[in-house]
Amino acid sequence: MVFCVLLFLACTKTSKTSKEHSSDDVKLPILNLNQAQRLVNLPMHCVDIEYPNKLGQTIGGFKDLKSPKELHPAFYGCFDWHSSVHGHWSMVSLLKQFPKLENNAEIKSKLLKHISKENILKEVDYFLGKHNKSYERTYGWAWVLKLAEALHTWDDKIARELEDNLQPLTDLIVQKYLDFIPNLNYPVRAGEHPNTAFGLTFAWDYALVVGDESMLEMIKNSAIKFYLNDSDCPISWEPSGYDFLSPCLQEAAIMKRVLPRKVFTNWFANFLPQLKDINYQLAVGEVSDRTDGKLVHLDGVNFSRAWALFDIVKDLPSYNHLKKIAYEHINYSLPNVVGDSYEGGHWLGSFAIYALNSASND
Repeated sequence: MVFCVLLFLACTKTSKTSKEHSSDDVKLPILNLNQAQRLVNLPMHCVDIEYPNKLGQTIGGFKDLKSPKELHPAFYGCFDWHSSVHGHWSMVSLLKQFPKLENNAEIKSKLLKHISKENILKEVDYFLGKHNKSYERTYGWAWVLKLAEALHTWDDKIARELEDNLQPLTDLIVQKYLDFIPNLNYPVRAGEHPNTAFGLTFAWDYALVVGDESMLEMIKNSAIKFYLNDSDCPISWEPSGYDFLSPCLQEAAIMKRVLPRKVFTNWFANFLPQLKDINYQLAVGEVSDRTDGKLVHLDGVNFSRAWALFDIVKDLPSYNHLKKIAYEHINYSLPNVVGDSYEGGHWLGSFAIYALNSASND
């Protein structure tokens, strides 16, 4: 009888060890110099590609019919304005982390050429026009602040020049957040560009780095107003056909930032109770056609789910099992970023870099 009990305990222990080991079998994605070199070539290539281009503007008259480069001398490439902005963020982020990139001087030269004082003032003028005051609200706005954050935290002489050049646009975007978000009665919960939680998350990160207390207070109050009473988020409904953000996980990511840890833990347990289960599975977003600009969004949802999960589990060891899901999501889409069609190549590199940065910071 004693032998049977000991045998049962031994089997149980073996089974548990095997289970824990299997959760570690998923490859941890690493951003190293070789990977950075592959990824930096994506924005280096596309920031000067003017066409094809999706302007997304409201035409007020014949005078508005100008080329992308005339309208947006800083951010005219990479198919659309916001992709160009986060393409520039990609170059800054990688150069900041890997100063030994083989095209270091070329990257700096391109950044200085695009983010010049003259070009940025023209970008500001566009936002001040009568018909495009809400242009890129809030997705493009968020990436401007992410670019500003990267420049602010980069200890390099060129960063100070670029940050100073970008400052008028940065200040304008900060003011746009302060004016718009308090007037938003209901959050936008879509899995694409207008998602409010995403816009608040990147704005929070910027405000935290530069010490903008009024911005932080506004974001905290707004997130609590929008999301504190949410529960049982239907993550099983995700992703929609061409999401590149997870409405549930992105909301959790902003709440992790604004709530004290104990309050967040209680909130998250009600918001996504199934994620506490160590056996929880979340299937990756599967892309059926990477030449379709909308369907390839699902590679983006894999990267953004990953970075949101890394945000959520930080300092919460009882949720460490979710890291495996994040790794799986990155590993599914990462091999397809470089060498893929322009429909994904013009923007997905930024998502991959941000997800990889989040993994390394974990």
